[in-house]
This record gives sequence, C-alpha cells and structure tokens, in this order.
Amino acid sequence: MNVALSKPVAKQANRDRAVRNPYSVLPNWLYPTFVVVALSLFGVFAVWVVFFQRDGHYAPYLSPFYSPLIQVGPIPPGVWVAWAPLAFRLTCYYYRKAYFRSFFWHPRSCAVPESNRRYRGETAFPWVFNNFHRFAFYATVVQVGFLWFDAVIAFDFGGRLGIGLGSLLMIANVVLLSGYTFGCHAFRHLAGGELDCFTCSIAARARHQLWKGITVLNIKHDRWAWASLFSVAATDIYIRLLLAGMLHDPRWVT
Repeated sequence: MNVALSKPVAKQANRDRAVRNPYSVLPNWLYPTFVVVALSLFGVFAVWVVFFQRDGHYAPYLSPFYSPLIQVGPIPPGVWVAWAPLAFRLTCYYYRKAYFRSFFWHPRSCAVPESNRRYRGETAFPWVFNNFHRFAFYATVVQVGFLWFDAVIAFDFGGRLGIGLGSLLMIANVVLLSGYTFGCHAFRHLAGGELDCFTCSIAARARHQLWKGITVLNIKHDRWAWASLFSVAATDIYIRLLLAGMLHDPRWVT
C-alpha cells in the first residue's frame, strides 16, 4: 500500500512565511514602524504641551489640549483634561492592536504565530486597566461636547460672525474626533449589545438603528483614530504658531 507523504518544507521557507502578512502587499515592517514613530512623536509632543506649556488660547481659538479651560494656580491647564483622551486612546480596541503589534510584536501582524509568551489578555497588570475603556469613553464624550462649543465660539470674532482658517481647523478637528469617539466599540456595544431581538419593541428597534449608524463609523475606526490624532496636533500647532507671531490667521468677518 502506498502512503502519500507531503514533502518537507525548508526551515528558511517556514521562517519567511512566519513573518509575511498574507493580507497586504506592503512590507511587513511598514505598519509597525509607522505606529511606533507616529505614536512616539505624538506622545513626546503631548507631554511637552500638557506639562510644560500654559498658554493655548488665541482668541477665539482654544487648543484641544486645554478644553475645557481650567486654570488653577501654577498647574498647567492641560493636566486637568488630557487624562480623558489619553485613557480613551490607550484602552481603545484599535490602539491596543496597534501598539501590541508594533511596540511588542505580539504578534507582528495577521496570521503570524504568537510568541512563546503566555497571553493573559486583560487580566495581567497593567493591561487590566484596559477594562476601564467604557468609563474613559464617558469622560471623552463630555470633552467632545466642550470641543463642539469651542468650535462654535471659533466663529465669534468679538461679537461679529466670521470665518478664519483656525475656525475651519477646529471644526474639522471636532468632526474627526466625533467620528472616532462615536464609532467606538464600547459605544457600539452599549447601543446594540445584549439584545436578543431587534424588532420586539420600539426601544429595541431604536437601539438597532443607532447600532447600525455606529457600525458605519466603526468599520473605519482605525482611520478615524489616526485622522483625529493628527488633527489634534495640527490644531494645537496652528494656534501656537499664531501665538508666536509666526503665522497670520486669514479671516473673513462680517
């Protein structure tokens, strides 16, 4: 009786397959490198703004790092509000995947075997704090409300309606932040989770409609995450350049 046996595969070929992402034609190192560089640069910039800067207001524009503006003694105003978006992004489902793959190579990409380290999910310190993501979402929703207020105020130039480049930047920033915040996996679960029937009551049907709307945002959650991160930095940098006198804000005022 003949028994068909598969041919042995070279060890080098196995190693090559172990680090190749079968879902992308891009080099496997590109995404992790981008995440490490982008998050590291933003982290350094955020620390500088929050802990070493006190002025982020160029009327009528307010830096998103300082919204709502709370001034207590010598404490930098960013300290009072930065914890909310920081906690929200650190515990975000998308960012967890991004920094685990990029900073820890755990794993490097899709279909790549795990390392020999034992995976304990959100049960080990410090990852257990990821379970507080929903509460960080609540705090961030409040802050987004303040950012919308700031964006509206950005069209008020001394009691006169106007439009400046800063006004448009602040509107774009809060729209991107809203798309990221309200496309959150936790919010999606709050809207439609634990429902056995979507059509059994008016409340269930309303939750189903809300869940579908959130899902539209959630599908591109990673893009909302990066776009809003860059818009926060861009808005703050623009305001700081105005404060330093390095830029002139083009405006049309009635």
